[in-house]
Amino acid sequence: MEALRFGLVGCGRVAPRHAKFLGDLPGAALSAVADIVDTRADHFAHEYGADAYYNYEKMLERDDLDVITICTPSGLHAEMGIKAAQAGKHVLVEKPIALSLEDANALIKAADDAGVLLGVVLQNRYNPPMQKTCEAVQAGLLGRLLLGNATVRWFRPQEYYEDHWHGTLAMDGGALMNQSIHHIDALQWLIGDVESVFAYTATLAHRMEAEDTGVAVLKFKNGALGTVEGSTVTYPQNLEGSIAIFGEHGSVKVGGTALNRRVIWKIDGQLEHEREILTQEQLDPPSVYGSSHREVIADMIDAVRNNRAPQTNGSEAIRSLEIVLAIYESARTGQPVSLNSEVRS
Repeated sequence: MEALRFGLVGCGRVAPRHAKFLGDLPGAALSAVADIVDTRADHFAHEYGADAYYNYEKMLERDDLDVITICTPSGLHAEMGIKAAQAGKHVLVEKPIALSLEDANALIKAADDAGVLLGVVLQNRYNPPMQKTCEAVQAGLLGRLLLGNATVRWFRPQEYYEDHWHGTLAMDGGALMNQSIHHIDALQWLIGDVESVFAYTATLAHRMEAEDTGVAVLKFKNGALGTVEGSTVTYPQNLEGSIAIFGEHGSVKVGGTALNRRVIWKIDGQLEHEREILTQEQLDPPSVYGSSHREVIADMIDAVRNNRAPQTNGSEAIRSLEIVLAIYESARTGQPVSLNSEVRS
């Protein structure tokens, strides 16, 4: 079967992970790349054996591209995704799906109207410890869920925010929208829909528009409570990125560099095997991106082949976006904010 041909836009920090796995997977081929910095596009195209474009819309004119992978700043995700969908291309976009619910819903609608598929890179869901935790929750092994925490204690130097888009409201958002959204996604994926939030955010250690620190209390629709702590102020390095779930019959915490290691696994009936379970995933990936972009791309290929929705589709991705935006609204107003599930209908 002929490989699906991918076009990639945005040859920056995360793009090499996409390119590597597109080269490794038998069902995919990276055919074209685009970047407004011509030297970066040329270098990337040469390294991965693709054609270089300096104009994204010119790349979309190619009839032989099946899927467009979007690795540009977050504020461009919706606009570029909509153009790709209107050009008849399937769309795979890095997180977050967009920076506003209006833009996210517009992208989802554009894909639906064009009859193309939309996938969003929420790769940590595919990590083995995350899959095992999800299986335990779905099987009811933890009993009724009571409490959940998402913790991101990371560090970014001031230079990180001086590239004209990181930390800006128009293109990125702050520690919650950028760094913590994976962990917020994991929390709601495992526990369920969030009913309301109350939050504080602040910019404490950087010169930037958005927040570098945020804390929130969550109330879930199933009655569980939760907390979110996300920051980029923990000098001098990343210290922790984790989610923890506590139920009537078990407690689980997943941490590591990229939610890739079981830190706590205490479940009724499995306590005698706890040490064995915790030693099953001990090797951290080389970066916070982890290694599960491969599974995201493989799922996208299979979805296109079988005309089904990707597992992390637009409707899934908008859930974590809605939570982050509710946190921002609560911090702005000083009031609790209820979430409206109708935005995901």
